[in-house]
Amino acid sequence: MQTATAYATDRALAPSQPMAISSPTAGFPRSHSVTTFNAGAEIYAPGDKAGTFFQIEFGAVRIHRLLSDGRRQVIAFHLAGETFGFEADRTHSFFAEAIIPTGLRALSRPANDQASPELLVLALRGMLRAQEHILMIGRQTAVERISGFLLDMAERQGGLEYFDLPMTRLDIADYLGLTIETVSRVFAKLRSAGLIKLRSIRCVEIKKLEALRSHCA
Repeated sequence: MQTATAYATDRALAPSQPMAISSPTAGFPRSHSVTTFNAGAEIYAPGDKAGTFFQIEFGAVRIHRLLSDGRRQVIAFHLAGETFGFEADRTHSFFAEAIIPTGLRALSRPANDQASPELLVLALRGMLRAQEHILMIGRQTAVERISGFLLDMAERQGGLEYFDLPMTRLDIADYLGLTIETVSRVFAKLRSAGLIKLRSIRCVEIKKLEALRSHCA
């Protein structure tokens, strides 16, 4: 994983196609305006007051924390249409940053949030992703982790023939608990095997879906 100094200069390219909209936020009061964040801009930090959710209108966000030795652990990525910022406490526990130019719409926490079905859906979805992430980095090989990550990114962007990875290889490494060299090596291996095609450094096409799924077993 990279140090705080190293990732501060890291930037991703803008996506080449729209991402899918999929978050259940109909029950939340929302802002009429969209706030834009530049690539790398901080949205909130540990200790900042929580209580507002954010729906991504365009762009992508990474959630991370800094370890005591300066390394970074990426906890989650959020894509267009998804909602983030849910906290059990009244303050945030992690950093949230825009990966690429990103537009966010604020969603207010309902007064009776403990009884809100929309809030429950968001909380359960977040718990499920967190559990899957723990399983991924705790038990799977590098090939299994990256294969599963690519399948997840494809599904969350509508299961299209090809899709964008707005995050960098360094972001992926910090998310999967790998080195950037390992991530690059596995991408090259999957490409050589004909399972994926890299249309650009950010755009991935899955050529053999079932074969890629077999690597996640």
